[in-house]
Amino acid sequence: MPADLPPSESSASPATGPAFSPLYQQIKALLVKSLQSGEWKPGEAIPSELELAARFRVSQGTVRKAIDELATENLLVRRQGKGTYVATHAEEQIQYRFLRLMPDEGPVTGMARHFLDCRRMRAPASVSRALGLVGGEPALLVRRTLWRNAEPVVLDEIWLPALMFKGLTAERLSDYEGPMYGLFETEFGVRMIRAEEKIRAVAADEATAELLHVTRGAPLLSVERLSHTYGDKPVELRRGLYNTRAHYYRNELS
Repeated sequence: MPADLPPSESSASPATGPAFSPLYQQIKALLVKSLQSGEWKPGEAIPSELELAARFRVSQGTVRKAIDELATENLLVRRQGKGTYVATHAEEQIQYRFLRLMPDEGPVTGMARHFLDCRRMRAPASVSRALGLVGGEPALLVRRTLWRNAEPVVLDEIWLPALMFKGLTAERLSDYEGPMYGLFETEFGVRMIRAEEKIRAVAADEATAELLHVTRGAPLLSVERLSHTYGDKPVELRRGLYNTRAHYYRNELS
């Protein structure tokens, strides 16, 4: 039996301790491993449930349960009558899933981007710790504003590991028509899988007030987001200041 295959359902031993994981979780881990290695690229179809069941020597139901969890986590996308595909940040329902700022009125739309700069530099200690940078490893700092209805709404300060994003410039960011995470995915092979956020209220300083067209001291929402790729590796620290005068932050709890 190939080394990457779990025990078949007929031969799987019962739970013996805390190290035990259900068989579908083992299949899920193997699917993630294939996604991480690039066996199936973003936007490509993965093999059918029957093919995967034969490959891993488990039932189709076990594979389906593993795929269901990966679809819930936005790693895979099911398309009725077509199959299951590797999720991509170009997907309309995925590209803005980390941006929860909604307008008080009118339809939810994308926002225009204005890149202020993109610099390679030594990161502050707090950023290095968050991104796991060691030995003076450099970082990239990207600053931009996001606009809706001809008004600036968000000021972003984005920190990235420089070695993972060689060649990234403000011009390259500006020229890319899709979402920023789509660029990271297609040109640098870095896919954002999950994120965690810290949110607090702050007052606008003079420089921020000028960029967001608000008065100094105006209330803003500070959102610090740490995004991870496969293997739970942190690859982006984003510090955003949101003007909520005509917007609100929306999250769904379940």
